[in-house]
Amino acid sequence: MSKLTDVPKRILIGRALRSDRLGETLLPKRIALPVFASDPLSSVAYAPGEVLLVLSIAGVSAYHFSPWIAVAVVVLMFTVVASYRQNVRAYPSGGGDYEVATTNLGAKAGLTVASALLVDYVLTVAVSIASGIENLGSAVPFIVEHKVLCAVVVIVLLTLMNLRGVRESGKLFAIPTYVFVTGVFVMILWGAFRGLVRGDTMRAPTAGFHIEAEHHGLAGLALVFLLLRAFSSGCAALTGVEAISNGVPAFRKPKSKNAATTLAMMGLLAVTMFCGIIALAMTTGVHMADDPAHDLLDHGVPLGAGYEQHPVISQVAAAVFGDGSFLFVVLAAATALVLFLAANTAYNGFPLLGSILAQDRFLPRQLHTRGDRLAFSNGILVLAGAATLLTVIYGADSTRLIQLYIVGVFVSFTLSQTGMVRHWNRHLRTEKDLAARRRMVRARAINTFGAFLTGLVLVVVLITKFTHGAWVAVLGMVIFYATMTAIRRHYDHVAEEIAAPEGPSEDTMRPSRVRSIVLVSKIHRPTLRALAYAKLMRTDSLEALSVNVDPEETRALKAEWDRRGIDVPLKVLDSPYREITRPIIDYVKGLRQDSPRDAVSVIIPEYVVGHWYEHLLHNQSALRLKGRLLFTPGIMVTSVPYQLASSEAARRRARRRQEWSAPGAVRRGPVEKRPRESTRETTGRH
Repeated sequence: MSKLTDVPKRILIGRALRSDRLGETLLPKRIALPVFASDPLSSVAYAPGEVLLVLSIAGVSAYHFSPWIAVAVVVLMFTVVASYRQNVRAYPSGGGDYEVATTNLGAKAGLTVASALLVDYVLTVAVSIASGIENLGSAVPFIVEHKVLCAVVVIVLLTLMNLRGVRESGKLFAIPTYVFVTGVFVMILWGAFRGLVRGDTMRAPTAGFHIEAEHHGLAGLALVFLLLRAFSSGCAALTGVEAISNGVPAFRKPKSKNAATTLAMMGLLAVTMFCGIIALAMTTGVHMADDPAHDLLDHGVPLGAGYEQHPVISQVAAAVFGDGSFLFVVLAAATALVLFLAANTAYNGFPLLGSILAQDRFLPRQLHTRGDRLAFSNGILVLAGAATLLTVIYGADSTRLIQLYIVGVFVSFTLSQTGMVRHWNRHLRTEKDLAARRRMVRARAINTFGAFLTGLVLVVVLITKFTHGAWVAVLGMVIFYATMTAIRRHYDHVAEEIAAPEGPSEDTMRPSRVRSIVLVSKIHRPTLRALAYAKLMRTDSLEALSVNVDPEETRALKAEWDRRGIDVPLKVLDSPYREITRPIIDYVKGLRQDSPRDAVSVIIPEYVVGHWYEHLLHNQSALRLKGRLLFTPGIMVTSVPYQLASSEAARRRARRRQEWSAPGAVRRGPVEKRPRESTRETTGRH
């Protein structure tokens, strides 16, 4: 069975890497940018469209507010980037917002941030891939017709690429990301040249359509609420900014400096592209509607259910390059690809944060260990499963999914920046150097403004998006918080329960006697081996124990026992209901009740088989017995293996695996080579 799974695993994700090769997986800035910043860079493909969709509620006349919304998003982006540059310098260990909040605001604040980020990472995968499917679907009708299936396939492919390791996935993602960025800049510059220098009239495919407004003549509070909602939708451009602060350990040295530089590069690129697309959308007359089939009118007639509304970036590209032109096709393909790959930000952030939380005992410890390719493979698989479930539930619809978005990331933004303010206050109380104090005061001012602005945006997002689906994200945060609190409580309770005492205790006191019991069903080689082993143990009493299920077989067993002259007393338990497990459990418990200070050692002969289906045919009673005996205090269970001929196949497979990096070797660490005889014996017992 192991062979059947190991070979495909090596083909899909590659051979295992030694722990001492971890340094080879560290990223230079040119690879770190597409790995950690693909989410905010790619969000310019859908964030402008979300702004126009919300404004369309009031009709085309509301579009003239879009430049001001873009300015507000730009101010927010620069503020967040400047704030996080302080984070990566002060906390380069990779804990990011979680570490900042926990250290400066307490464990509850840290856990709130962690819950928000985990939810947001799952949504990043679902939203990015759903949006990419919709962009690609504008050119390939099959994808639109089967978008849920296609989205799940993309999630599986991304998961496999990330399981191969951060550096390898980064190389795969770098080219599409840079092609997309280059394509958008070429589109912005060429559009500016055509409009400003040549004076060309560029028209988007929807420029001639009219929008049937849901609410005409909005003013006062209603207009303010609409603008705030449009602004909160545009804030999707900021998702993923925090991933760099969580991924500082993955950078090459000097880690903090390289991470801060990458943050600045990301912010500058994202802001330029976002503003450029908004400007070109206004220039080319892009019209978007939440319900295009009814709200987009062509000469007063609704377009109908057959109309497929293309994203803003596709419409702008068609106006600037020409619909169907070479550059249009290249940009459309790069946009779809980079939206798929934007999910990689979450594939790097979620497993790393999960590892840190597992180390702090808020998540299962399995999430803390690295897999064969030095990636946090368990975290990657958990993220993929959660994103797949969300994608299926919401039908891979980016418009529905994006309503759940942003809440989590602004919770983490706000608490992180508040924590950084406390961080600087604490250091300023002890710092005496004037130059260092000036730097800290400047950093504190940046983080204070960041905390105020992101807190304000969080309130706006909650007010404007809560009833549109954001409540699901809040519920997800509550579930994560409660689950992690329960896991930590369990680990703390177990740690307290198993802590080694300072003085004498029941666990350190030597038992008054050891009573060994060998379970017997028939007299065969496994039974004889178990009896021979039991005789070597220093026990005060030894007996064989059998259960009378079939009287005829029991008489034959006793006769054979006497004939062979086995010098171990055989005790037979009656079982009127033909049970095996219960009589043995009751007998062992009775021994413990009669002599509570005695230790009882139960020795069970077991077959070692080589094929998975043979496990269904053997050892079932032994498994049930061991499962029950584990819950009985004072009982020790020992398995004595007997290797059947079929186990030789498993032995050969194990020997071959020892000749190269075995699965899980990274987690186990290096193992010294053993003599062939010792290896053979050890392998047979597993």
